[in-house]
Amino acid sequence: MRIRFTKMQGAGNDFIVLDETRGLLGLSPAQYRWLADRHFGIGADQILSVRAAPQPDVDFEYVIHNADGGEVEHCGNGARCFVRFVRERGLTDKTSVRVKVHGGVIELHELPTGQVRVDMGPPVFELPRVPFDANQGVRVPRPEVGWETWKLALPDGSTPEVAVVSMGNPHAVQWVDDVDTAPVLTQGPLIEHHAAFPRRVNVGFLQALSRSQVRLRVFERGAGETLACGTGACAAVVAGIRLGRLDPEVQVQTRGGVLTIAWAGGGHASAALTRPVFMSGPATTVFLGEIEIPT
Repeated sequence: MRIRFTKMQGAGNDFIVLDETRGLLGLSPAQYRWLADRHFGIGADQILSVRAAPQPDVDFEYVIHNADGGEVEHCGNGARCFVRFVRERGLTDKTSVRVKVHGGVIELHELPTGQVRVDMGPPVFELPRVPFDANQGVRVPRPEVGWETWKLALPDGSTPEVAVVSMGNPHAVQWVDDVDTAPVLTQGPLIEHHAAFPRRVNVGFLQALSRSQVRLRVFERGAGETLACGTGACAAVVAGIRLGRLDPEVQVQTRGGVLTIAWAGGGHASAALTRPVFMSGPATTVFLGEIEIPT
């Protein structure tokens, strides 16, 4: 099968984007893995499928597959690339679009500055919805902020303390003194596959430079460490705000670029916790091409 594709990146998080608005390609998990392979395929962190609107209140459907071939719920950097793609390919002339994703509907906005702003929706803290099995961790109460963190026992003997939150996909965020020396590649996969996370988890390592600036590395579920993770940046900032450590708007320095995350949900009020998270950052087309996919 020969298909057309677009290679894109958002803060170094790179994607293969497929136009399936006229019909589904019907790719298998093995074919998604082949496309994402950096030696034998095109190479990417995720494959994004742009599909026709399945319901009247949205403009498109957005389906994401990781490099391991598995479908996932959400990808923030991919969402920015999504709106840039549909605009550049003439699939819409709107600067704001509503898109159906696995967990609901998100709104994407192309700004006059050329950056893309994404309404990521509200974070999820209810543990069964993350999902997180509290019986597999040790709760660390944080009564001063009405929340908690969790200690996880890992096979290497370490017990990292993480904040657990979902941005449509599960995240475990821990604070480190220096992201350059953080055990991302060793501890990341151990937390990803920890029994507390039945659907695995994205693992964030956050270094606070100030209340409005942080550095972040993320070991992504099914992809390994990436240069940037949009939902990971959102989850890290939300956790920091809820724990009283960060301001409502934060510049997140990733290895691939800078993302701006804003959330007005700090404090104890339950209504505040349901406010949406906003992410702004770059989205760039790298090249277009065609490729023959093995059957």
